Order: sequence, then structure tokens, then C-alpha cells
Amino acid sequence: MNGTGRKQASTTEVQIGPMRLTQDPIQVLLIFAKEDNQSDGFWWACDRAGYRCNIARTPESALECFLDKHQEIIVIDHRNSRYFDAEDICRSIRATKPSEHTVILAVVPRTSADQEETSVLPLLNAGFDRQFMENSSITACYNELVQIEHGEVRSQFKLRACNAVFTALDHCQEAIEITSEDHVIQYVNPAFERMMGYHKGELIGKELTELPKSDKNCADLLDTINTFIKKGKEWQGVYYARRKSGDSIQQHVKITPVIGQGGKIRHFVSLKRLHCTNENNKQLYKSHRDEKYTEDNSQSESHSFKCKNRRKDSTDVKSITSQTSDAPSLQTRRYSSMARIHSMTIEAPITKVINIINAAQENSPITVAEALDRVLEILRTTELYSPQLGTKDEDPHTSDLVGGLMTDGLRRLSGNEYVFSKNMNLSHSHLSVPNTINDVPPCITQLLDNEESWDFNIFELEAVTNKRPLVYLGLKVFARFGVSEFLNCSEATLRAWLQVIEANYHSSNSYHNSTHAADVLHATAFFLGKERVKGSLDHLDEVAALIAATIHDVDHPGRTNSFLCNAGSELAVLYNDTAVLESHHTALAFQLTTKESKCNIFKNIDRNHYRTLRQAIIDMVLATEMTKHFEHVNKFVNSINKPMASEETSLHSEGSDCECTANIKNFPDNQTLIKRMMIKCADVANPCRPLELCIEWAGRISEEYFAQTDEEKRQGLPVVMPVFDRNTCSIPKSQISFIDYFITDMFDAWDAFAHLPVLMQHLANNYKHWKTLDELKCKSLRLPPENNN
Repeated sequence: MNGTGRKQASTTEVQIGPMRLTQDPIQVLLIFAKEDNQSDGFWWACDRAGYRCNIARTPESALECFLDKHQEIIVIDHRNSRYFDAEDICRSIRATKPSEHTVILAVVPRTSADQEETSVLPLLNAGFDRQFMENSSITACYNELVQIEHGEVRSQFKLRACNAVFTALDHCQEAIEITSEDHVIQYVNPAFERMMGYHKGELIGKELTELPKSDKNCADLLDTINTFIKKGKEWQGVYYARRKSGDSIQQHVKITPVIGQGGKIRHFVSLKRLHCTNENNKQLYKSHRDEKYTEDNSQSESHSFKCKNRRKDSTDVKSITSQTSDAPSLQTRRYSSMARIHSMTIEAPITKVINIINAAQENSPITVAEALDRVLEILRTTELYSPQLGTKDEDPHTSDLVGGLMTDGLRRLSGNEYVFSKNMNLSHSHLSVPNTINDVPPCITQLLDNEESWDFNIFELEAVTNKRPLVYLGLKVFARFGVSEFLNCSEATLRAWLQVIEANYHSSNSYHNSTHAADVLHATAFFLGKERVKGSLDHLDEVAALIAATIHDVDHPGRTNSFLCNAGSELAVLYNDTAVLESHHTALAFQLTTKESKCNIFKNIDRNHYRTLRQAIIDMVLATEMTKHFEHVNKFVNSINKPMASEETSLHSEGSDCECTANIKNFPDNQTLIKRMMIKCADVANPCRPLELCIEWAGRISEEYFAQTDEEKRQGLPVVMPVFDRNTCSIPKSQISFIDYFITDMFDAWDAFAHLPVLMQHLANNYKHWKTLDELKCKSLRLPPENNN
């Protein structure tokens, strides 16, 4: 009964208004009782076009095949009624629901020159869409099928997509009414029915003039509205409507004319909301709201995401992407970042509460203001800062990043077996390990002379150390911050520890390897050198931060948490699908450290110091897990940025941070927030590095995500980030989405605290680079050589 074409077509993108759809390869059903030249012609035409083709020989098998496959095109042999009745087959297929979007073609016998051509109406009445005059030429058959695809099939495909739009309208909380250009009601959604008290069957097909009107509107209001909308202009304002019960309700109404065929107005779309300040509306509003809450409560969590394109909402600050001479100075840029803190786009419910309390304080008696201060202090120490985010501009790159980085997937990687007695020298070549910092080869020493600069090139260090930058950078940075002295351990112990940690990073990972760890260590050390950061933290905090940066991705498998959960890995099972990798990094790091005395950097500190240090390290590494990204940023903004900005304003002090940082030191919770924010920024600082380093990191993380997608497809696992397909991915788009969604607000907040003009300038330059590539439709890291003029 069945056969399959040998060539497979790729999916096709189809646009309907602002909606972009992907159409699967076309499926064709040939219904021919006997194989002949005509059936062969259509078969090979399908093969040439890349359509999936099935052949049925009997009416029963034809119907069975169609109900299974739902083919878009059906070709029925109508030349000979000896084997089956083509019109009966057509009617039986048309009697099924899926056939409403199927094009059915009748193959009719060729007429001789002296015969009059028969009418097509009987075929149309039987359910056929068109006829094809018998012609076994493959090209003729091919042309017919391709014309059907680009005509009726594509139109039907677009119509099917309208179901999604109507589903959205049906679930919309605003009342929506669509009328014709003559004001005949064509559609109302359930919210409209609830608001007005009518059933849609009582409204659809009626003219608006047939419905009762409220007598509370101004006499000329309807004339004013009609004058606007008849000219194709949108009207919005307050309008009284009469419900079926006779009550008048006050509504906010927006009426939008829709231009259709011939450039004429074909529809009017009205959006209506209750105007809740009107007393007569309050009971109805409460009833309407409660009804919607009951209906939607079960779905509220999955629709709670709300985020904005930060670039679009921040043009005042982001104008620094312009490199012209009138670009703002670095100092101005810093103040712009600070200014944005009070109007940040990350809005958690608790943020709104704090803002209301702050506003209330301004006009309150001193006793009330002091009480509200205490309220704010309590609120800022609780876990109430998770944002409620919604959908991201229908951007697949952002959606995939959010899905891949901010969720833990579903369920199951094979767990790694850890060998603690690895031979550290086997995986590395001729480069010997230094006995002390003074034994470092001159070429490495020379590079490390520049390690305090933000523009330090970690990839050069990676090259000269044969992919062991962490040991060498770690020795230098830890010596500069007096880590050995604080821990009371020898340099030999510290060196052995760095070797063990670096050996447990996977050099086969393109991104999550020891070079990334060294890069995060470098960024952390750089931040610790900033005056306000340094003044806010103790020596223990600095040591904890450097150790956390060093271990934060140890034994990373080069796959995301979502992948591990979907693959049912031993790690995912061990950590209950929650912060799987981050929990593993910390647990393994402490296991490796305490397993042998020669690398146990904690062996000489007392128990209380160790507990405090361990807790700080664990807290920082867990903060790098992305599911709580917005919670950490929100808490930092509300507990650090905003109070500090208010304090600076009230003090009117020029450049003096003494009192601010002293106040931070008095609150350990604030120090914790600073340490979390610091390692988070260090972990994803790639977009703030010099352009060439930024490009290299972008290539590495993309390659790692490509490899994950490849493996997910091989293993039949859910593809966590479908846009990261190495054959189709636009790296510039992925970088733009990452910067817009995760980086901009976080670094604005961190810059407002730590003062990082160089980083913010790099971020602007790099964003401009990715934007330029995207505008030129370039999907790679750089423009091809021929485009670089």
C-alpha cells in the first residue's frame, strides 16, 4: 500500500503578518487502483520536489492512510470508474475533520480536439479543489504539485496558524470585539462575554446599532469615535456600555481599524477594560477578576515570566555604543549606570513594595519614617526578590538561553567516576611544574606582569602554559592577596592544591575548562582591587572569593544542568535535579582538597575559621547557578545600590565612600550579596572583555552548546537549546540575546557599585560588533574577509 519518496525536503519558513511559521515537508497521497504512467509521473514528481509520498490502491486503504498521515495534497484517479468511484472516495475523505486543510486533485481523461470540455462543477460539488488533465510527463506533474504547494497548500497552512491566534484571543484577559467595516460583530472573546453578560451566539452577526446603548455617554461621543476610525485612525478613551442586565459600566476602550484588501478598512478591533475607579464597576470588577483567577490559576506559574528587551528600554545609557566624538565621557557613563538603578527593568513584587514604602517615607512624621526604615531593613534580609518574568519578544535565541540556563530540564549523562590518584603529569607535556613562584619560566613571568590589567590576555597564558593557566595565574594572584599567609599553609601545599584542581578541569571542553576558571579568577581579583569592593570586604571574604573562582566549574562535563537532568545522570539524581553542577563543583573541590594532606590548604586553620570560609565558598559557587540570577541581581540593587545612592545624595559628599562602605561592613548579609554579585559578574564577564577576547569566548561557548545539541539529537534527548544547531545558528543573535537578557542590567548595577568604566566601554563596543554582524545577516563570529574593507 505505502511507499516513501527517496528525497526529503527541508522545512519552509512562511510569514503571516508578524507571525513566522515553519512548514514541514509536504505530504502527498496518490490514490490509483493500478500503477501506470500517470501514477509514476506523480510519484517521480514528488521525488523531484522532495515531497513525502504514499500510494493507496483501494478506497479503504486511502482513507486509512489519510487519517494516519493527514497529507496536504491528495491526487485521485478519476479517469476510470471500473475500479472505484473517485467522487465517493473524495466525499468520504471530505467527511473527516483533517480534510478541511487538504487540497484534493482529480486526474481526468484527456479530451479529444472535437470533444467539448466538461464542466468542473460536479467535481467541485464532490469535494475536489481542482482537476488535472491526464498528462504523464514528470515535469507537468511536478509543475502542478508545486503550484498547489505555493498556492492553496500555503494558504491553508496560514489559515491553520490562525487557530493559535484565536486561542490567544480566547485566553486574553482583555475583552476583545472584532467587527466588519459595516460594524457587524464577527468575533467576541470569552472575556467580552463575561464583561457584557452576553453569550457570543447572541452577538455575532448583529450590527452594533442593534445593541442597547448607555445614556451616560456624551451626545456626540459616538460621532467623534466614528470620525476617527473611519479615517483609519486609532481611538481610545473612556466609554459607557450597557450590559445585557441593563447596568451601565465604564470601560477603557481602544478601537483599531484594520486595513485589508484594496487598502480599505475591513475590520475594527476593540479592546475593552473595566474602568475600576468608577464605583458602579467595583463589584463587577471583583467578580470578573475572581472568575479569571479561578480559571487561570492553574496556568499562572507557566505564564509568569516577564522580561523586556533591555536595549530598547535603555536608550539613554546605551547610546554609548556610538563611537563618535560626542559620546558620553566614562565618568558620565558611570553616573548613567547609577541613574538607571532607580528605574531598573527588573521588577519583583518586593521591589514594588520597597518603592512604595520609600515614597511614603518622604511625607511621613519622623516616628513613622523610622518605623518604615525598620520594615525596609527586615524586607531586605528575606528571600523575597525573585522577579516575575513573562515571554521574551518571541525571540528564539533568548527563549533557548532562558530554557537552557535557567531551568533544570526534565530528568537523566552518565555519572562520572572520579579518580583522586590521577597522575598529574600524564595529561601534560614537557612543561614542568614550578617549585615556587620564583621558578616560573621567563616567558610566563613576563605575561603575568600584566595580570592586574583588565585587558590581560588569558589565551596567551593558555598557550605558553600548555593549557595550564590556572596553576600559574593562581600562584601569582594568591601571592598578591596573601592567601597562604591567611590559611597558614606553605606555598608547596597551595601549588599542589592548584595542580589537583586544574587536573580535574576537562581540557577537552571548548569553554568550561581551566582557562575559563583562570579567566574568572582574574576577573575576581580585578574586582577585589576596586576601592569600594576592597573597602566592603574582609580578608576572609577575599580568600573565599579567590578560592570560589578557582573551583567554581571543576569537573564540568561541558553540558548544562538541563542536559544532565534530561539524561538522568547520576549527578542529577544525587542532587535532586537542583543546582546539579554547582553542587557537584563545590562538593568535589572539598573532597579533592581534604583527601590528601599535601594539597589540603585548610589543614592549619581552626575549625570556626574553616566553617565560615567553607560556607562563604559554597555560597558563592552556588550563586553562579542561573536559575536564581534575577533574585541575586534584584537583592543587590535593592539592598546595596539604592540605599547607597540615597546615602550619597544625602551626604552631598564628593568622591567619599568611607561611610557607605563602613555601613556595608556592619551588615554581613550585604557582604554576602556583594560576593555573590562579584563572582556572578566574573563568571559571565566575556562580553565586557576586549573585542578579540570576547569573540574568542563567544566561539568557544557556541561550540560547546553545538556539541550538546549534537549529543542530544544522537541520544534522542530533548533539545534544550534548539537555536544552537551548528548548521543554522546565528552567533551574533545569541550574543545579543545574552547581553540583553542577562548582562546589561547586572553590569549596570555592578558598575554603579564598583565603578568599572573600562568594562562598560568594552561592553558597548562588543554589543555594537554583534549588532553590526546581525544587521549584515552574518551568522559567524566575524565578517568574511571580502566584507572587511
